[in-house]
Amino acid sequence: MNITRFTAAALGLASLLGAHAAGAQPYPSKPITLIVPFAAGASADGIARVLAKDMSASLGQPVVVENKPGGGGAVGLMMVSHTKPDGYTLGMGATGAIAVNPHRPGASPLKPEQDLTPVAKLANIPLVMIAGKSTGYASLKDLIQKAKQHPAEPLIYGTPGQYTAQHLSGELVGEMAGIKMSAVPYRGSGPAVSDVLGGQIGLAVVDLTSAYPHVKAGALVALGVTSAQRTKVAPDLPTLAESGLPGYDAPAWMGLFGPAQLPPDIAGKIADAVRDALAKPAVQQQVIGLAAEPDYADAAQFAAFTHAESERWGKLLQSISAPRN
Repeated sequence: MNITRFTAAALGLASLLGAHAAGAQPYPSKPITLIVPFAAGASADGIARVLAKDMSASLGQPVVVENKPGGGGAVGLMMVSHTKPDGYTLGMGATGAIAVNPHRPGASPLKPEQDLTPVAKLANIPLVMIAGKSTGYASLKDLIQKAKQHPAEPLIYGTPGQYTAQHLSGELVGEMAGIKMSAVPYRGSGPAVSDVLGGQIGLAVVDLTSAYPHVKAGALVALGVTSAQRTKVAPDLPTLAESGLPGYDAPAWMGLFGPAQLPPDIAGKIADAVRDALAKPAVQQQVIGLAAEPDYADAAQFAAFTHAESERWGKLLQSISAPRN
């Protein structure tokens, strides 16, 4: 009787082990969902679709893009954070939701460093400070010089919204230059550019793609892009660092994230697919065509980068939120 029971138990265990072995297929063995927390048609959406196509081929499984906009990019990432950490649900994350929102008043419940796993950096999104022709500003040095002649008067500048990367990039100009800046939030870069063109406001910090056609036409003055190096999207434009603020560096960026506890081997496999995609000239040109600049970093590098970015923008938010005399 004991032998019979032992044999039955052994057979049952062997059956379970066999079923487990059959189910433990190499990653990926089914389609991957890539959540884009912005509306269809935005630059993040375009980049996601370019990468999804290439990654589908290299990983051997479809990478399906789903748009889940809201909360400045936080809503879609919260959805990612609540999924199983198996690599089958990923999300795009950008500067605002990852490095800025956690420090702002009334922030969303998303805690990026606790709730998400950085997988790979994808691209930088060029931003530019522009001036209207009627301001008379020919350069950033000119702006700073004139602002210091009237220290009590803040410089009014437009942004696509409060606490966006554009808003904080302008605040950083003020902090580094020692001048007062006052942001006016708009519903996107387009309306801010329109008001600078119309003379309702003198300055703005906006997405390069919204302003560059007007800069090329001579209707706006580009005082500088916010990245440390000139952008491949518009290599003729100077950086703010070379235009009067040495050391200035405030690029907007985006990357790929999974839920917390995503296994390193799965994160590494996804990152490798991203690296291989971004190394292809055809993919690079498509990303640049979307007014973004490919900039790959693997999981470990990206985790260190996002942590540093969060600390940097957190300190700036503390500074601008403190009472001023």
